[in-house]
Amino acid sequence: MKQSDDNPLTRPGPAHPDITDRDIAKLVATFYARAREDEILGPVFNRAVHDWDEHIAQITDFWSSIMLRTGRYSGRPLNPHLRLPIEAAHFDRWLALFEQTAAEIFTSEITHEFMIRARRIADNFELAIGSMRGEIRSPRHAR
Repeated sequence: MKQSDDNPLTRPGPAHPDITDRDIAKLVATFYARAREDEILGPVFNRAVHDWDEHIAQITDFWSSIMLRTGRYSGRPLNPHLRLPIEAAHFDRWLALFEQTAAEIFTSEITHEFMIRARRIADNFELAIGSMRGEIRSPRHAR
């Protein structure tokens, strides 16, 4: 795949024709069930999230908007993360667990589409958190 093909902003429409809302819901629910139990992610998520059903529904809408362009998510995902005690290790673990979970549910081609976006999200969040803390950071995840 050419590098320019990996920019989801240049490709209108759904990320892949075989992705469904049901699959996205399964990915999000499975990932967060694992993240809650994870030794690195669990403590952060469990302190920050008070209503897991609401959170999972909101994140499902977020990924539906990103992958299927449904427009169901209208929030501002960065803001809540700015207050969390998260470091590089949290982003690395989030991406690894997310990719592992996606690979169990989807084909490698669909997993790739999720991970292009997940890496960009991780970089954007990590850069914003660093900026807020007065740190100069570089993107580490987007390929």
